[in-house]
Amino acid sequence: MPSTHKKVVVCKLDRDSIQGFVNPTGFVSGGKLEMLNTAGQVVTLDLADVKGVYFVRDFADPTAVATRKTFATRPRAEGLWVRMRFRDNEVMEGLMPNDLMQASPEGYLVTPPDTRSNTQRIFVPRTALLEMSVLAVIGARTAARRRAAAADARQVSMFSE
Repeated sequence: MPSTHKKVVVCKLDRDSIQGFVNPTGFVSGGKLEMLNTAGQVVTLDLADVKGVYFVRDFADPTAVATRKTFATRPRAEGLWVRMRFRDNEVMEGLMPNDLMQASPEGYLVTPPDTRSNTQRIFVPRTALLEMSVLAVIGARTAARRRAAAADARQVSMFSE
């Protein structure tokens, strides 16, 4: 198995899940998800049936793919803090990159609230969501600090040589 294939647990909207491997750069095309299951067979799933593709560290506990669904406090990492409501009315929060070039027309790549858990990232198809809202833009303070530093540079110094 090449190192470019990542371990995933695909959760479907009917509460079924499938374990397998995907190529992270091209696992979705034409509204279909292509993966290699643990038996070594290529499986193609319709994205309309998929709730999420959970990139996991280990297949040990497939039921605990995302134990914590929301952040306990404001996240420290940069990005968009989003809240997603799925078609089955489940609510989950996550962090997305604040970069439109990384946005995919098929769905969103989200970092879950608990990065120390088994789940590292989650791909959420757009068809699985009822709504998605941005709670905060994390990292905006650094841009404000840069603007303040630029303003300080224009100030006339009191003691010049």
